[in-house]
Amino acid sequence: MVSKEQGARQLTPRPDQSQQLVLAGEPQSAYAAREFARAYVMQREPGATADYVDTIVLVTSELVTNSIRYGTKPGDSFALRLHTRHGRTRVEVRDPVRRHPQPRPESHGRDRGRGLLILDGLCHWGVDDAAFGKTVWAEVIAK
Repeated sequence: MVSKEQGARQLTPRPDQSQQLVLAGEPQSAYAAREFARAYVMQREPGATADYVDTIVLVTSELVTNSIRYGTKPGDSFALRLHTRHGRTRVEVRDPVRRHPQPRPESHGRDRGRGLLILDGLCHWGVDDAAFGKTVWAEVIAK
């Protein structure tokens, strides 16, 4: 699923629990996170529609990309945790920076800064403070 060469370490839970992946705060980790999310949801929710799976992968990508850009420094890692049950998937990304993500005003001149607007349209999301950093979470519900 995810190779060790990509700097990822998968923690194996019991079948009734969530799954977590610890990744380096580097741009290539976003690919590993997307592949992990896709494989996890397809395994845990075998009847999930392609749209549902794609939405979870997109939400995962947005949360992970924000964590890499704004929630880690060189040498840091972050954790991606997924839990799905009965058509509801929770995606959590925990990183070491306590600063909360802030939506940016709409701009047609920037190529970036639309991630939180995308999340607003796809899911319910929020931020929880953690002992060392924060957890940004999102819940996607099958339609």
